[in-house]
Amino acid sequence: MEREIIIEIITKLFAGADERNWQKVESTMASTLLLDYTSMAGGELAELTPAQITNAWAAFLPGFDRTHHQLSAFEVKENNGIANAHYFGKAEHFIGGDIWIVEGSYDTELQKINGHWKITKHKLNFSGQSGNTNLPALAMERMKHT
Repeated sequence: MEREIIIEIITKLFAGADERNWQKVESTMASTLLLDYTSMAGGELAELTPAQITNAWAAFLPGFDRTHHQLSAFEVKENNGIANAHYFGKAEHFIGGDIWIVEGSYDTELQKINGHWKITKHKLNFSGQSGNTNLPALAMERMKHT
């Protein structure tokens, strides 16, 4: 039962991003969480609020015509109100007839806070990208004109 709830929360995070439903995304997160996309983007780990994360995503993702995240092969371990999930992800980003694909695995930690599972750590383990790798820059350029 807990395993299914945990997977549902993680799936909701990505579905919210694809739908550009930032409230849905924020509802999955604790008041702060450790976000780690360093394997793809470099930089440093960051402890951020849900609003900081969704503001960053909202400044980038709508530059694509649409995005689609596919998640699979969930392994969930839960102990004493802390859950760790490892799973694979594929993110497709579309502009016109072009596509940029990012693939990797994720490690997401959730804690039970006031009876609800909330994401406290979210790490991408980048394994590769394919398609038109110029699309992120084009998406950013498109966002400058909105």
